[in-house]
Amino acid sequence: MSMDEFKRKYKIFRTTALPFPNEYVKALMGELNGWSYSEEQALDFKGKWHEEVFSAKNDMPLDLEIGTGNGFHFAHHAKKYPERLLLGLELKYKPLIQSIRRARTEGSENARMARFNATVLDYILADNEVQNVIIHHPDPWLKKSQKKNRLIQDVFMKKLSTIQKENGIVDFKTDNENYYDWALEVFKNSSYSFERETRDLHNSPWAEENFITAFERIFLVKGQPIFYCRLKNTY
Repeated sequence: MSMDEFKRKYKIFRTTALPFPNEYVKALMGELNGWSYSEEQALDFKGKWHEEVFSAKNDMPLDLEIGTGNGFHFAHHAKKYPERLLLGLELKYKPLIQSIRRARTEGSENARMARFNATVLDYILADNEVQNVIIHHPDPWLKKSQKKNRLIQDVFMKKLSTIQKENGIVDFKTDNENYYDWALEVFKNSSYSFERETRDLHNSPWAEENFITAFERIFLVKGQPIFYCRLKNTY
């Protein structure tokens, strides 16, 4: 696929081309630019996130959160690990801006956001550029005809393994059992090994260390289990 074809398929210039930008688009390209980046801007930083975005040394680990939602976990992670860098990817403008604002409110200087399609994250992240990856509650795309849209796919895991350092971890959790079963099969066929796996996170040995997001709490109130696993990138 040529770069022009890629841009058309994934609407790379959508943000800069929006005729009537709302307040979140304006914040992305205005007051919060430098903390948040459009698709077009993100393409310029492949292999350069440390020095050009974070102004940090390459020995600082760069973590990646895919789909930050309202940003509570994003802000929590950035504050808890000030010695690490954190890049969040989000497609929806409002949660993207909410995420970086929460991190900034907490005083974190180590967090940035970008609007980009995670299925093609290798266009903005170089080989071995990322340490740990967080994927919490991705869209389950429940209809049979929609499953091709799920993030967790064989091709995606190959790309993820390439941009991630050896022995980097992936934390994956979902409230949807069907998606979890799907993901487990994909993970088993990948180069990743299982470090943890449970079908009821909140009644597992890892419950105390789990950060409960506002979205996750909805399912806890209903008594619905959260499905969780941790993978290690073994190439």
